Amino acid sequence: MTSEAEKPMRKPALHELDAPGFGFGFEDASPKTKENDDHRLGHRERMRDRVLSAGARSLADYQILEMLLFAASPRGDTKPLAKSLLSTFGSLAKVLKAEPEALRKVPKVGDAVIATLKVAETLGEKLLRSEIEKKNILGSWQALLEYCQGAMSDRAIEHFRILFLNNKNHLISDEVQQTGTVNHTAVYPREVVKRALELGATALILVHNHPSGDTTPSKADIDMTSEIVGAASALNIRVHDHIIVGNSECISFKSLGLM
Repeated sequence: MTSEAEKPMRKPALHELDAPGFGFGFEDASPKTKENDDHRLGHRERMRDRVLSAGARSLADYQILEMLLFAASPRGDTKPLAKSLLSTFGSLAKVLKAEPEALRKVPKVGDAVIATLKVAETLGEKLLRSEIEKKNILGSWQALLEYCQGAMSDRAIEHFRILFLNNKNHLISDEVQQTGTVNHTAVYPREVVKRALELGATALILVHNHPSGDTTPSKADIDMTSEIVGAASALNIRVHDHIIVGNSECISFKSLGLM
């Protein structure tokens, strides 16, 4: 008779290793469950074959998200969650850019799902940013606007971003300095200039988004820009422009005659 101490350790089921509330185990599955599992795995293979034969652009948004979530749940059915996320946030872009706290409110979203979505979001930003890196940004203005649009639109709250440039107007660093509410972000000119000095930047481009989609500068936007320009100018740091990002367009303070 085997004692408790001599019993072999039980192998954890797959659902115990996956993200909480988003895992699927196979070890003790019934024949019917295994049949469903085989169907899911076959579905994944068919989707991969479709991407390889027709390209990823042949997929609907929910299918792109469904395939992305394969990484969060190696063997589960990710279609229902993909559709739930799109229904909750409204678009693929808004799903990827949603704050972790908002994502976590969606049933069956755990750390694995959030991490997967944030990696995908960052990858998209890096691809767009590659078009402006190691270049004179002022000579790559359209690429800069596309990057700002891709990185800052469709967000639920305001983000204030600064592009720090060297004396050749090449990008040194791209940083989100502050996040705020749906219509306000507190920005401190002293902190902006301090960070520019730390990085050895000689010029800046300010960027922030309007979650409402309306790119019209507010009086607070104009006043804050003027304060940063004044603080930077005192230390020979130039502010080239301030870009406001809406849901479908960007506007430039300089083009509006505000700088």
